Formats: sequence, structure tokens, C-alpha cells
Amino acid sequence: MKDASETIFSLRPVTFHYKPEVTKDAAPQFGLIAEEVVKVNPDLVVRDANGKIHSVRYEAVNAMMLNELIKEHRQVEEQQEQIDKLTAQIKEQAALIQKVNDKIEMLRPEPQIVANDR
Repeated sequence: MKDASETIFSLRPVTFHYKPEVTKDAAPQFGLIAEEVVKVNPDLVVRDANGKIHSVRYEAVNAMMLNELIKEHRQVEEQQEQIDKLTAQIKEQAALIQKVNDKIEMLRPEPQIVANDR
């Protein structure tokens, strides 16, 4: 599927209610408007025998979402590996800085007290 699934980022999820002649259930529905989907990707809609848009192919949209989720998951894993490496490097650098600071402290001369005999 590679980058073909990226078209889902152009889709606009909506909340809607079916017309009373379609169903008596007045519960809000969640989905996509097929007339908008066809503009983004014509392969994601079902048409009737006359070519009129009938519905959204949600099974295809779901597969595309899964593909994008997998891509994002891989990217997160790669980023976590980078974070772990950078964290280890920072710890190493902090340890080296501490060693240098310790050496500098050892090389500093002790303060000397001068007696004032007047």
C-alpha cells in the first residue's frame, strides 16, 4: 500500500443523523460523507448500477488507517531508538564533564593566608 493510504488524511470525519425514512434510530452516527470522499479518492466509494454514489467503502478506509498506523508505529520505534542513543551519549558526556571538573578542582591551588605583621 505504501503511500497510497496517505489520502485518508484528506478525509473529513463527521457526525450525522440518518433521515427518518432510512432508520427510526435517532442516535448520532459517525463517518464520512461519500460525496466528499469521492473527491479525495474515487476508489473509496461504492456506486450503484447507474453510477450514483451509494456509500463509503469503510473496509478500505480501515485498511488504509491500519497502514498509516503501522507506518507511524515504526517511526515512533525509530525515534525511541534515537532518543535512547542520545540519552546514553548525554550520560557519557556528563560523566566526562564531571571527570574534567574533578581534575580542575584537584589542580586548583589551595588558598594561601598571608599574615599581616604590622
